[in-house]
Amino acid sequence: MMRPVLTRHLSNAWWIASVLALLLAIGVMGFIFIFVLMRGLPALKPSVFVTVTNGIAGGLANAIAGTLLLVVLGVILVMIVGISTAMWIVEFAQPRTRAFVRFCIDILAGVPSIVVGYFLYVALVEDLGWGFSLVAGGFSLAIIMLPYVVRSADLSLTAVPVNVREAATALGARPATVLLTVSMPWAAPGILTGVLVATGIALGETAPLIYTAGWSNYMPSLAPTHSPVGYLTYVVWSFISQPFSEAHQLAYAAAALLMIFIFATNLISRVALEAWSAKRA
Repeated sequence: MMRPVLTRHLSNAWWIASVLALLLAIGVMGFIFIFVLMRGLPALKPSVFVTVTNGIAGGLANAIAGTLLLVVLGVILVMIVGISTAMWIVEFAQPRTRAFVRFCIDILAGVPSIVVGYFLYVALVEDLGWGFSLVAGGFSLAIIMLPYVVRSADLSLTAVPVNVREAATALGARPATVLLTVSMPWAAPGILTGVLVATGIALGETAPLIYTAGWSNYMPSLAPTHSPVGYLTYVVWSFISQPFSEAHQLAYAAAALLMIFIFATNLISRVALEAWSAKRA
């Protein structure tokens, strides 16, 4: 009799501890979100969106445009490389090679972003002579996003039912045809979710961009090299330490914009996944 009672008490205690941990995590996240919005939303005046940064004052037009360009370039690069890598891992790689590549991808996910930035600073900014630029910054974000996109695409493609693929093969479809017309549409929601989550991660990166994109008070010139780019995380990191209220207001505004962008990307990923799943069902 004692053992079932003890087991029930332990189960109840574990359930209560889990709920408390969940509430604590939600509370911390909510506190951060409310704190940033309370300070950032009042600073989001219309002039912030149309005026470039002037020293530690002005607006954030250049930082907003630079952030969007860097993230879009990074997403394009990581989708080409990441999804192609996942397709090769699932469909064509040998078991040992597949395991090794997956291990390397997991290791890359744990590499500090500042190490990635320093490596690209030496390789691209100095050795190749690109200077601080849009392309160098886009490459740094693509490397940061790569593990998340590869793993999400890998898991999504692996989850495609075997009988569906075998049915297409039985009808005479070649492996490449099965991959592109059967596996990819089936795995698309999971791949999209991974890409959007990785985009949210890229929006919050600072260290790799300091080493590759630099900083600029001007609007991005779209020149691929030798043209520094402004971005929002630099404003948060640099301006908050200045002893001027104008700089603090810009830092709060940039932080609020980043929170809104990250929330929007995650919300879009959830809505798109649910809509796609409902349509497929």
